[in-house]
Amino acid sequence: MNLQRPNASDATLTVNRARDVSPSSGICVRCVDGCTGNCELFQAAMRGRELLYPSPYGMITVGADKEYPVDYSHLNIQGYALGAKGLPEDVEPGPDTTLFTAVNTELTIGYQHKVRLQMPLVTGALGSTEVARRNWEHIAAGAAISGVIVVCGENVCGVDPQVQLDRHNRVVESPELRRRVETYRRWYEGYGDLVVQLNVEDTRFGVAEYAIEKLGVETIELKWGQGAKCIGGEIKVRSLEDALELKRRGYLVTPDPSLSEIQAAFRAGALKEFERHSRLGFIDYEAFIQQVEYLRQLGAKRVTLKTGAYSMRELAMALKWASDARLDLVTIDGAGGGTGMSPWRMMAEWGIPTFYLEAMTYELCQELAVQGAYIPPIAIGGGLSTEDHIFKVLAMGAPFVKAVCMGRALMTPAMVAKNIGVWMSEGRLPKTVAQYGSTVEEIFINYEILKKKYGDQIDELPLGAIGFYSYVDKLKVGLQQLMAGSRNFRLSTISRQDLMALTEEAARVSGIPYVMEAYREEALNIIRGNGSYTTAVPLPILRSVAKSQ
Repeated sequence: MNLQRPNASDATLTVNRARDVSPSSGICVRCVDGCTGNCELFQAAMRGRELLYPSPYGMITVGADKEYPVDYSHLNIQGYALGAKGLPEDVEPGPDTTLFTAVNTELTIGYQHKVRLQMPLVTGALGSTEVARRNWEHIAAGAAISGVIVVCGENVCGVDPQVQLDRHNRVVESPELRRRVETYRRWYEGYGDLVVQLNVEDTRFGVAEYAIEKLGVETIELKWGQGAKCIGGEIKVRSLEDALELKRRGYLVTPDPSLSEIQAAFRAGALKEFERHSRLGFIDYEAFIQQVEYLRQLGAKRVTLKTGAYSMRELAMALKWASDARLDLVTIDGAGGGTGMSPWRMMAEWGIPTFYLEAMTYELCQELAVQGAYIPPIAIGGGLSTEDHIFKVLAMGAPFVKAVCMGRALMTPAMVAKNIGVWMSEGRLPKTVAQYGSTVEEIFINYEILKKKYGDQIDELPLGAIGFYSYVDKLKVGLQQLMAGSRNFRLSTISRQDLMALTEEAARVSGIPYVMEAYREEALNIIRGNGSYTTAVPLPILRSVAKSQ
């Protein structure tokens, strides 16, 4: 089992020289005086703190490559040969009524002001990073036409170069946040939601007041943390003037751009960038409840919470406080995921991995259920990307987990489709794309479907949105097939019984039955003649056999 080796990674564009490497340190077994590189130690001798981050920063997305002892691949999905749960009441189960296309993947979440989703999906937060800014119109439009939740992340107003602040450093106008909200609304069709996230700086800047009162945003998310790092959000700044401005606005900027020696290093070309960091949050029960109430008084119809891969203690506080405050959604983000803006070693080595974090979430929600407490809808995120991930996460956390949060998995298809548009305009389609054709009609399987729906407006739809939509369509069909095979025809009928653990360790962590124990009693009862295996609608072949006898 590879638990990830330090000192060399594709994320930091570094590599060991030697064939044999010390597994604990990641240093070549034979480190030669005179080696020309290119491990992280070698690079750090020149670039120092730059080696903390994936490279090229802001142009890529990155996920941790550490292989955890247990993950969702250690679960398999049960399939059945009889039964059908979740069909409409007036539908009789049978071969002709249980086609996988009959599976309903829609859901409703929220406390009082509910929202409908066409798929149980939430995007990872797309905040002040360059990747998020460049691709927002593609991802937001894609989320809108796909009917899922898109989260506008932290610090968008704070780094907006055109933001207007009053004398108290409160937002008066932010063209960037306005652009993001209006882009989503342009394509919104009644399913999904746009969520604006708040961290410490956003609260001080008055982002919630601006978003709700001037932009009409209906959902605000309080951010405690994320799975990729245990510190606040960060970006790289490649202009001395911008670094000084962000420091003036109250951010932590490192190295300190106001120091003469730092300015000299920047002008000499040795120092090429600065880091803008967000502050650590400090949670308090009374302050949390008051803030939720304040946001509702401002006009927020929904208030949600995003928390990270913290200890089980913080997880319990997130769930209990969210229960007391009647939050509309809690997103719990485990270690292993990320979008590429986190310190690389931190991403790999801190926090509770998603599988373990969901197991803890289920246990704590059971305790709340015993108390008769309100349990908010929960979304689980952290390194998830496929339809089987969706099924397993919903089943393992049933009935409390309602949705899955995906970061890179939803960003990548939007970026791919956006770039296809660029390559087409430049006449340099790569072979991986050109194998399908040279026009959007030929390349995108869903183009004609969307063209029929939007007519002439299809030319205004960002091409990345079609890529996003196509990936969600793939997830939907794949999920429908898995659900039909497990005889679940709506999301709410998926249960923990629909999973088996392939290893005893996975069974111990998750509470999901080990494969050799799952349905054992039912099976033995059938063999012993004590169990029932009659289906309400026998398969046609069974009928014909019965008649011939």
